[in-house]
Amino acid sequence: MNVNGVPTRTIWPAADGLGVEIIDQTRLPHDLVVVRLDTVEHAERAIRDMWVRGAPLIGVTAAYGMALAVLADASDDHLDAAYRRLAAARPTAVNLRWALDEMRALLQPLPAAGRRAAAYARAAAMAEEDVAANADLGRHGLTLLESSWAKRQAAGASRLNILTHCNAGWLATVDWGTALAPIYQAEKAGIPLHVWVDETRPRNQGASLTACELNWQGIAHTVIVDNAGGHLMQHGLVDLVIVGSDRTTATGDVCNKIGTYLKALAAKDNGVPFYVALPGSTVDWGIEDGLASIPIEQRDPAEVTHITGRSADGVILVVQLTPDGSPAVNYGFDVTPARLVTRLITERGVCAASRDGLLSLYPEKRSHV
Repeated sequence: MNVNGVPTRTIWPAADGLGVEIIDQTRLPHDLVVVRLDTVEHAERAIRDMWVRGAPLIGVTAAYGMALAVLADASDDHLDAAYRRLAAARPTAVNLRWALDEMRALLQPLPAAGRRAAAYARAAAMAEEDVAANADLGRHGLTLLESSWAKRQAAGASRLNILTHCNAGWLATVDWGTALAPIYQAEKAGIPLHVWVDETRPRNQGASLTACELNWQGIAHTVIVDNAGGHLMQHGLVDLVIVGSDRTTATGDVCNKIGTYLKALAAKDNGVPFYVALPGSTVDWGIEDGLASIPIEQRDPAEVTHITGRSADGVILVVQLTPDGSPAVNYGFDVTPARLVTRLITERGVCAASRDGLLSLYPEKRSHV
C-alpha cells in the first residue's frame, strides 16, 4: 500500500541481506520510524512490544526471527531455543505458532551449513504468500461490498458505511491487510465509501493505525469511541461490519481484539451483516470451542491506566488516566461465537462460519478435524 504516495510494506530484508527492517508501529501515527532487527532477541521484542502486530505480520516476523537465529548460530540447540523464545512472545495469534512450525520443519532436517539460506528464502516466501493471500481475500470480499452497495444505492444511499474494529489493514499484515483489503479493493472499484473507525482502547490501534492507513489511501472515515458502534447501528448508519481475526477455530468461532464480541452482538440485534476476514493460516484446525480453548493474552495494566498522545507543541507524552491505587486488568482479545458471524472472507472465497463452511474452502484439512 502507499505511505504518502510511496509503495510500502511492513517488513522487508535490509539492504545487506542480513538484518530485517520493520515499521515501528508504536510510533504511529505521529512518527514513521523504521527499525532494524538483527537478532532473534530483536524479533522477539518487536513481537512482544507490538512494534509489529496483527496475526499475519506476527507470523512473518517470527519466520524472519528464526532466520536471524540461524544466522547467529545454526545448531539444533539454538534453533530450539529460538523457537521457544518466539513462541512465548504473543500467545493468542495462531499465525505465530504456524510460522514457527513451518520454519522448524524446514530447517531441522538440513545440515547446519544449509540452514541460513533456506531460512531466509522461506521467510521471504512467507511474506510474498501473505501479500498474495490478502490480495485474493480482498477480491473475494469485494463481491460482498458490491452486493451491499447495490442494495444501498437502490435505496437512495450516497455511500456505503462500514464499521471496523482494531486494525486489520496492511499494517497488520505484510501488505493489503485482511478486514481492510476488501475496502481498498472497493475504493479502487469506485464504490463511495465511508469507514467508522473504532478507536480500540486500550492501545488505540483503530485511532492510531486504521485511521492512519485510511488517511494515506484517501478514504473517507471518522474515528469513534468504541461504545458508539451500537448507537450508529440502531440509527441505520452502519451497512456492514468487517473485522479481522487472530485465531479462528475449525467451527468458525473468531478470536479478535477485545471488544469485537460486543460489536457482533450489536450487529446481530440490528440486522447488520458481520463479516470476518482472515487468511487460512489464521484457522486453528485443532480447536473447536473458542471460549474453552483459545488462550487470551493479558497485557500490562499500564496500557489501560495510561495513554500516549501528542501535545499541542508536538511533544509525545504518556499520561495517567486513572487514580493512584486503582487496579486495572487488560484482556487483549475476546471470542465471538460462530453463530454471530455472517460470513468468513478468506483468500479462497467466502463461506459460512462453520466446520462445513471452512472445509468447503480447505478440503485438505478434513483429516485435521
